[in-house]
Amino acid sequence: MEQWNLIIDVAKCHNCNNCFLACKDEYVGNNFPGYSAPQPLHGHKWLFIESCERGQMPMVEVAFRPTTCNHCRQAPCVEQATGGSVYQREDGIVMIDPDKARGKKEIASSCPYDAIWWNEQEQLAQKWNFDAHLLDQGHSQLRAEQACPTGVFRSLKAEDHEMERIAEEQELQVLRPELGTRPRVYYKNLDWFTKHYIGGTLVSEANGTAVAASGVTVRLEKDGVQIQSAQTDQFGDFKFDGLEDHSGRYTLQYDSPRQGRCETSFEFNESVYLGIFSWSDSP
Repeated sequence: MEQWNLIIDVAKCHNCNNCFLACKDEYVGNNFPGYSAPQPLHGHKWLFIESCERGQMPMVEVAFRPTTCNHCRQAPCVEQATGGSVYQREDGIVMIDPDKARGKKEIASSCPYDAIWWNEQEQLAQKWNFDAHLLDQGHSQLRAEQACPTGVFRSLKAEDHEMERIAEEQELQVLRPELGTRPRVYYKNLDWFTKHYIGGTLVSEANGTAVAASGVTVRLEKDGVQIQSAQTDQFGDFKFDGLEDHSGRYTLQYDSPRQGRCETSFEFNESVYLGIFSWSDSP
């Protein structure tokens, strides 16, 4: 059976917060019987943007990740719920029943992703319900999907085996896979948020003038094995991404016509700009 999934592309998010505002516009003060009670004006973030800064000047990157309920296949909130207060629909959407869940504050602490919020006024645990009330009316897109100007979100209905194929082909990831919850919210380019990089700059010096050395191949080795290679860009910059933090000792290599093979070794902890390296294009 086809079930709802959501793909979020971290590389396309610029922190405009249109999705956050669209979620607020849809749910604050609005009651959808059988789906959700009104979201309070303040305090709840059913869909929000997290940020991550990597590197040091002059090579600094900031990534933004929309975060919400993951609508897990093996949802802890569903497993721990009593009396049908939290359930999963046949189309995969995880729902908190606004009537049966009332007064059950323990629901808010059952999510390992902290995606459930407690509404003190309503005495109700609440979260984003995949805009189920809109989908059931025949809407083809989520509110966040409609509001996003850069195409960060893509909702799709697919059988699990088809979604697994899409995830593999597009190199999609989920948050905290070690939990075994099997989320239906997938991320593209999640490495921008979770992995680290090594960067630097090559310059060529002639007659006392330093210019960017572009098009030079730089290699990254670990334990004597080349794991990545990159070419310097028009500014002489190079970068090796997708590395685990505190992953040990690496060696950086490049060949200079004047100096021959040049290399430097270092212990890698987190995203780092190694600095400026000298390269000469004249023997």
